[in-house]
Amino acid sequence: MKKTALSLLCLLPLFGFTQNPEYQVTSYLEEGMKAPNTHYIGEAWLNSLLRSKGDLNYNITKATFRANSTLDWHKHATPQVLIIVEGRGYYQERGKEPITMKEGDVIKCEKETEHWHASSKESDVTYLAIYGGTEPTTWTEVLSQEAYDQVAEKLKE
Repeated sequence: MKKTALSLLCLLPLFGFTQNPEYQVTSYLEEGMKAPNTHYIGEAWLNSLLRSKGDLNYNITKATFRANSTLDWHKHATPQVLIIVEGRGYYQERGKEPITMKEGDVIKCEKETEHWHASSKESDVTYLAIYGGTEPTTWTEVLSQEAYDQVAEKLKE
C-alpha cells in the first residue's frame, strides 16, 4: 500500500507535463494522399505539411513522384524553394538547360518563373516545396512524354 501511494505521488506531477492536445503536429514522413492526375503523368503523392494562414505566409508541401513521372510547366506568384530529401529527378526553367536534382540539393526558383520538376526515369524523388501566399499555382503548358524522354536521355548517367 505504501509503495502504491508513493508511486501515485511521484507520478501525479507528470500528468501536468503531458502534451497539450491543442498543438498541431504533422509529420513529413507520411506519404500523404495520392494526387489527382491533373497536371502530371505518372504517380504522385502530396502531403500538405503547413498552409499559409494568418501570420504564416508560406506553405510547405512534401511531394513524392514515382520514377518516370512528369510534372507540367507552371509558375508561382512567389519564389519557390525545393529541398530534395530523397531520390533523383529533373528540374528545368523556361529558356534554360535542364538539370538533375538529387538528395541534398536546394533549388530556388524566382517568382513568376516558368518551370517544371519531376522524378528521373529510374528513380523516385521526394522533395519539400516551400512557397508563399495563398495564390494557386499557374499551370502554363503540358510537358509531353516526348519532351520528358528527351531530357531523360540528355541527363542520362
